[in-house]
Amino acid sequence: MSTEIHNAPPKAPTWLGWVLMIGGIIGLILSVIIMAEKLAILEDPGHITSCDFNAVLACGDVMRSGQANAFGIPNPLIGIAGFAAVAIIGAGILAGGRFRGWFWFGAQVGLTFAIMFCHWLAYQSMSVIRALCPYCMGVWTVSIIMFVLVTTWNVKTFSGSDSAFVNALYKYKWVIAIVWLLLIAAAAVWSFRYMF
Repeated sequence: MSTEIHNAPPKAPTWLGWVLMIGGIIGLILSVIIMAEKLAILEDPGHITSCDFNAVLACGDVMRSGQANAFGIPNPLIGIAGFAAVAIIGAGILAGGRFRGWFWFGAQVGLTFAIMFCHWLAYQSMSVIRALCPYCMGVWTVSIIMFVLVTTWNVKTFSGSDSAFVNALYKYKWVIAIVWLLLIAAAAVWSFRYMF
């Protein structure tokens, strides 16, 4: 019995379950909206999306770009699958589920891919397409938050280290996420400073 308890997978905190479930649902909804707008554009090339506000906040420009089909399929299809999986993981945690290290490694790989993809899209939007999609920025936001929280929890739980750095990383996880988001916002403002 003691051996089984010792070898039991670590229990993720309830707050992480809530963040993943809510963040996953938000990301899923945004991805579905983007996909619906994408389909509307395919049916009617002149379609004005619900988030076409001005020359900068212009979802249509982003959705019509080649970057919107980075892997030969519409990007939101990747988001729909990925965010649905994350939401299920969050629900599993809230239901009392425990996941082994290999599972969290897989989740880390998935979120790392998501964050790299989001930053590539952010760069493309700001520097190449020269337009921003509010729905996409919502996806970037939840992706960054979930990446930071899962990464810091994984490092604290599986690194085997109790160093001051690891503890500080975990303690200030929300600060890291907020600063990260502020840097993205600052980059967007700088990229479109001519509009102000």
